[in-house]
Amino acid sequence: MSDSRILSRQDLDFLLHDWLRVEDLLARPAFAEHDRDTLDAILELAEQIATERFEPHNRTADEAEPHLDADGHVVLVDGVREAIAAFAEAGFVGASVPVEHGGTGLPFTVARAALAWFQAANIGTASYPFLTTAAANLLLTHGTPEQVDTWVPAMLDGRVSGTMCLSEPQAGSSLADITTRAEPQPDGSYRVIGTKMWISGGEHELTPNILHLVLAKVPGGPPGVKGISLFAVPRLLADGSPNDVALAGLNHKMGYRGTVNTLLNFGESGGAVGHLVGGEHGGLAAMFHMMNEARVGVGMGAAALGVTGYLHSLEYARTRTQGRAVGGRDVTSPMIPIAEHPDVKRMLLAQKSYAEAAMALGLYCSRLVDEKDTHPDDEARARAALLLDVLTPIAKSWPSQWCVTANDLAIQVLGGSGYTRDFPLEQFYRDNRLNPIHEGTHGIQAIDLLGRKAVMRGGAGLELLTTTVRETIARADALPEEAAALEAAVVRVEKTTATLHATGDPDVTLANASIYLEAVGHVVAAWIWLEQLLALGDRDDTFAVGKRAASRYFFRYELPRTGPQFDLLDSLDTTTLDFSVG
Repeated sequence: MSDSRILSRQDLDFLLHDWLRVEDLLARPAFAEHDRDTLDAILELAEQIATERFEPHNRTADEAEPHLDADGHVVLVDGVREAIAAFAEAGFVGASVPVEHGGTGLPFTVARAALAWFQAANIGTASYPFLTTAAANLLLTHGTPEQVDTWVPAMLDGRVSGTMCLSEPQAGSSLADITTRAEPQPDGSYRVIGTKMWISGGEHELTPNILHLVLAKVPGGPPGVKGISLFAVPRLLADGSPNDVALAGLNHKMGYRGTVNTLLNFGESGGAVGHLVGGEHGGLAAMFHMMNEARVGVGMGAAALGVTGYLHSLEYARTRTQGRAVGGRDVTSPMIPIAEHPDVKRMLLAQKSYAEAAMALGLYCSRLVDEKDTHPDDEARARAALLLDVLTPIAKSWPSQWCVTANDLAIQVLGGSGYTRDFPLEQFYRDNRLNPIHEGTHGIQAIDLLGRKAVMRGGAGLELLTTTVRETIARADALPEEAAALEAAVVRVEKTTATLHATGDPDVTLANASIYLEAVGHVVAAWIWLEQLLALGDRDDTFAVGKRAASRYFFRYELPRTGPQFDLLDSLDTTTLDFSVG
């Protein structure tokens, strides 16, 4: 079994097989042609391509970020095109796409685990096919048969890449304020006119064509988000001629430098040809299909960077000798590895507790995707869809927050070396720092969780989450300390949610929504750790000992953080509301 510093194959196998029981999915018609050997082979191939094609140019792509040549073409470092071609050739773009649409038809859980290898090895390059897969899935759900036939096969075999075009210079998360418009034409197409900002993968030569999925408003539609429609706008038209899409500039980023990020102008010469996806004024609902998939994927990317940072710092701590035991008085005795110092152990345990909980949470949510899409029972499908809806803001933001913290600790383990470019930890940190921002900031996810998901359907979503957590607690007779602590935390979630929504004042309710997200996220992470403990059973090998140590750390050091947070929330404090920037 691999001892890669990219990811832990042993942990993935444990999560997929011992805990999530993905083999059970193979009994369903959608996955019947696969077996355990297939799943293992897919993960082995992902590790191989990630190691051989993605990781080698991770540093060079960071050092030589995308730029324009004299002819205005985007220049990327050597290796990116070859990596993406290998990814597509191996079938990973369509790994979870049904066979009837040209995909591999794998369980989404397995496809997501495979993608984690690429995100850990080189998240900048991995983002190109990541977005393409999400775009293809959107078209499969909301596109016409003609749109699916035109674009999806080309996306799966690497001829077309996809983007999401939401934000504008004057409207980031406030999509109600976008001004890009789409004017209907006699032939049924539209002319899209406007400017889009922060478009990852918006211009490059990695694929012959790029399909932009653009949010715009059709004149005469209702105001705000109700008037938003979604359009497929290709860079090149069917006859190979350029569409009216112009690169207006590149954004220069702190991290994630391997992913070109652009400002695009649509319609400088009269209007870019676009095709309506779904119905008019239904664009936001369609785009959320892609956004929600991307949000769980962002959380998985954060987890992958958290895990790889932990593994790099663990290896360093095991081999770097420094000092002696605290009680050691013989200065002539050999120095010990820093991994034996208690504070280094603390930092390693913290990283492990964050990163492995984040990875497990992302895969759990991926298993819910498989449940909602393929479970034979309608009620079970609906239950999985509702639970996934509630967990999505947590699955995006909790890993994005705490795996950045894990990367920070990984740097600290290396000390001065961690702060240099001689080691990759500082790049992991910079790359991961984007994840609390894109696909909806931490604050946006907090408002979504507290303002929408916690009260949706009369609170049915939150009730389903707490019921599911309590089902785990009920199975934890052999873990009374953890079970009791988690039950107490669940009670606090219920009480605090009710207190916040009893104010009748949405400003007060949502003033500290980010603290609510952090506290509930920690409760969910504790639940995920309890699930892993139960899956370990009576195993006593090195792997199981490490898991139990990280879980103990989380329950002893991390879950108690939520008490003061819930106390603050219950007080309905208005400090943030009362503050004036003057």
